[in-house]
Amino acid sequence: MSWRPRLVALDIDGTITPVGREDVAPAVRAAIGRAVEHGAHVVLSTGRSLIGTRPIVEDLGLDGTTALCSNGAVWWDTAERAVVRQLGFDPGPPVLTLRDLLPGAVFAAEVTGFGNLSLGRFPDGDLWGEVREVDLAEFRARPTSRLVARWIGRTPEELALRMADVELPGVTWTLDHTEPWLTVAPQGVSKGSALEELRQRLGIAADDTAAIGDGHNDVEMLRWAAHGVAMGQAPATVQQAADAVTGTILEDGAATALDHWFGA
Repeated sequence: MSWRPRLVALDIDGTITPVGREDVAPAVRAAIGRAVEHGAHVVLSTGRSLIGTRPIVEDLGLDGTTALCSNGAVWWDTAERAVVRQLGFDPGPPVLTLRDLLPGAVFAAEVTGFGNLSLGRFPDGDLWGEVREVDLAEFRARPTSRLVARWIGRTPEELALRMADVELPGVTWTLDHTEPWLTVAPQGVSKGSALEELRQRLGIAADDTAAIGDGHNDVEMLRWAAHGVAMGQAPATVQQAADAVTGTILEDGAATALDHWFGA
């Protein structure tokens, strides 16, 4: 029998759904189902907040697994329907630095399971759950697991240029490649670090892991996996971190990769 991974990590946006949408293509849905039927532990590993991840978990019927949200800072047990691990940080210091670096940017701090506190108004559809606009004092009054910034009126390339060589002490940050969007997580937390901890808890060998993703926040995950697959539309730096490249989201590339292991 050909090799099949026992732990499969899947990014959401740009990998199993078009960016910002909730619909999983039929071919991708079927391929995920086949992976589960073959006994794979399928994990959604996403930069989305918990409230944005839960509908995808429920739509796919994933049960008895863990969803890694907010780039690995929030773990959701899909059977218990409960947060089983959560890491946070003080949003104040990075926000103060980023406000100076990114004039005109708006910020949101995740309130896990409910929504976000925001500094400034985000475009409709950018954030999941309840969004409450607050002042700086309230914004930084409590820890968060996920801080995001959108640089209004700018491009992803402008944001990347501005953030080149920037260090934000005490946190980890990544950039989106399709929108001028920055995500901040607790220091040392990434999809890769969270998946490694989960792998050890599950007792799965490192050689029995696979991952599929398309974004800069997927690089650590793709390097972590024994077999990392980048989506066809992923930036060159993301593809270089992978062992293989599949089709684009429009070509159901995730389904192609999964069916290579689990059959059509």
